[in-house]
Amino acid sequence: MAEGVAARAVAVEILTGILGEGRMLEDVADLGLPPADRARALRLAASVLRWLEPVDKLLDRQLRKAPPLMVRNVLRLAVVERALGAPAHGVVNAAVEIVRQSKRTAHLSGLVNAVLRALPETDVLAGLPPQKLPRWLRQPLVHGWGREVVTAIEAVHATEPPLDLTLRPGLPAPEGELLPTGSLRLREAGQVSALPGYAEGGWWVQDAAAAMPARLLDVKAGERVLDLCAAPGGKTLQLASAGASVTALDISGPRMARVEANLARTGLQATCVVADALQWQPDAPFDAILLDAPCSATGTIRRHPDLPFVKDGSEVHGLAALQSTLIDRALGWLKPGGRLVFATCSLLAEEGEDQLASALARHPDLTVERAALPGVDAGWWTEAGGLRLRPDYWADRGGMDGFFMARVRKG
Repeated sequence: MAEGVAARAVAVEILTGILGEGRMLEDVADLGLPPADRARALRLAASVLRWLEPVDKLLDRQLRKAPPLMVRNVLRLAVVERALGAPAHGVVNAAVEIVRQSKRTAHLSGLVNAVLRALPETDVLAGLPPQKLPRWLRQPLVHGWGREVVTAIEAVHATEPPLDLTLRPGLPAPEGELLPTGSLRLREAGQVSALPGYAEGGWWVQDAAAAMPARLLDVKAGERVLDLCAAPGGKTLQLASAGASVTALDISGPRMARVEANLARTGLQATCVVADALQWQPDAPFDAILLDAPCSATGTIRRHPDLPFVKDGSEVHGLAALQSTLIDRALGWLKPGGRLVFATCSLLAEEGEDQLASALARHPDLTVERAALPGVDAGWWTEAGGLRLRPDYWADRGGMDGFFMARVRKG
């Protein structure tokens, strides 16, 4: 196989798994490639997903009838590579070779060659609007925030996100942009394990928005704290680094193994428990609990562009019911006067603002507390006292994940 074709061919396989079989990117990412080629294949597939709708409109002008999915994915990949600045000659040759490799599609290699050579020499996606969110998600967001905000969110989703790190003071770290909230942002990180401070445990990868719930909880040294639904562990590390006595609980053994690996790398301490939060009971109440509840993850589309293509919103109602149950259980595990931060990486009010309102109605003894958080704009707080983060915030810096979070104190 010619140089550069292997990663492209695997990127096409990834796209076919997502768009043809409804599989998540993480489920089709065991690629059997060297690390550099694997990273390239994943990056290329993600870039196609971020621009799928505009690319298809461009291709449909050249196609008389729809080609097989695999061939369309080859064409999509080639168009996006051209938009990213790859030389046209190499892109076209690689696309033709990938199609020729299969007996089922070899006869379409001439079509692929003709379509791609008919594209303009300039940026083929210049001036095209970004990909729209799926209707089941876009409609409620437009209703809540307006079309201008949703369009701005979609523009952020169309760009490759930077890498954010949560730092431990006094330990080595890479050079990057220090964000107003304290996270470090890297535009081009390369191999994460090769960055300065990795071996010393000086930081961990965590989106700037994902770092905010633990900061909102504001734990103190010696406090007994529960990180509920803890994996992959960034918040556990934050709580432990603040000196709290942390119990990290998650239902997934493999995901909890990642938490333990991160604790070992950073030299931080926490008690890790693999259990179902709906069945588990603590042996003593907690001073504070962080509940980053299971959710639709619609706030993470900028980093997971496959999500709109494999989810249809049908799971949201069930997830919202689970979130309510977890809130109630967590409140029962708090000491009198203890505090809970509820958080979801969701853009939907049903998993955020509405959850807070419902919890306050069920538990009249709760008090919502704001906190003086560095870098947080006053307009990000809701009237009810929750913190709503959106992908279009800091758009000129690369945006952030969408989150909702609120801190309540038990009476």
